[in-house]
Amino acid sequence: MGQKVNPKSFRLGPVYTWESRWFANKKRYQEIVLEDVKIKKALFDRLKIAGLCRVEIERSINSLTITLYVARPGVVIGRGGTGLEDLKKFLVQILGAKNTKSAPKIDLRVEPVKEPNLEAYLVASSVVDQLIKRLPYKRILRQMAERVMGQGAKGVRILLSGRIAGAEISRREKIQSGTIPLSTIRAKIDFASVPALTKSGYIGVKVWINRP
Repeated sequence: MGQKVNPKSFRLGPVYTWESRWFANKKRYQEIVLEDVKIKKALFDRLKIAGLCRVEIERSINSLTITLYVARPGVVIGRGGTGLEDLKKFLVQILGAKNTKSAPKIDLRVEPVKEPNLEAYLVASSVVDQLIKRLPYKRILRQMAERVMGQGAKGVRILLSGRIAGAEISRREKIQSGTIPLSTIRAKIDFASVPALTKSGYIGVKVWINRP
């Protein structure tokens, strides 16, 4: 079971909590789920430069609390908090509200990520950026694995799948250091999957990190 499902969803409860927390009736459930997906996609696109790795959403009747976990919080907050105000206006547009009065009360919280090399999403995004720049994939895998293990991780696995280095036939390349016990529920396994669009097509990048 642990080898097949997403390692994070497999550990919901004992290790991780839900990233969207709210209740809704049957009529509004689908609408709110799609709204959450739209918010997260827009935030990840807009705050990529800030090193956004996770978004948590909590809802009450008339309020929306969004917690952003970023590697560079200063980029999000901006000078004098202007960045947060611009981000709130951006979210109002995403929600489809005509103005801030008709939109729910939005509370933005920014949490710094102290060890970005232990965040699977940031590691996967870094691999993607380097693949797009056409750097040697073996060097990318080796350097990223060393960087993660140097941060104190118990184990790391990075998997590439696709037309690697422009090859005619798609294949897989993998590197692993340390242990990745996918069937051990209490193990803090972080996981991310990010696609890289290269000139020869898409390359899938998957990262597993066994946190200390």
